[in-house]
Amino acid sequence: MTTAWTWLHDVFVERFDVWLMVGLIAQAFFTGRFIIQWIASERARKSIVPATFWTFSLGGGFLLLVYAIHREDPVFIIGQAAGLIVYIRNLMLIGGERKRSGATAAAPANGASMASPAEAV
Repeated sequence: MTTAWTWLHDVFVERFDVWLMVGLIAQAFFTGRFIIQWIASERARKSIVPATFWTFSLGGGFLLLVYAIHREDPVFIIGQAAGLIVYIRNLMLIGGERKRSGATAAAPANGASMASPAEAV
């Protein structure tokens, strides 16, 4: 019977290779998105989801999909592939929103200054 330490050494040291590194980096991206969301929400004093959350989701999800394909894990492959659709769509919605708000801000209706109230002071 192997001890927990022997098992941990086998899993994290003996089996360490490039694919384990890809999986660890992917998981770090995926976990990092929650830290980014938490910090943004704390700063805003309300729950928000910044674009960086979706960027990290896309990066981490893509790397996890590559890792899942290498591991030949169909459950993991389906889950990550489906997630990528959501992440890409959210980034597309954010991009469209920025274009619309940029077009509105670029052409003031009455020729008024574009300065924010803070800049006007």
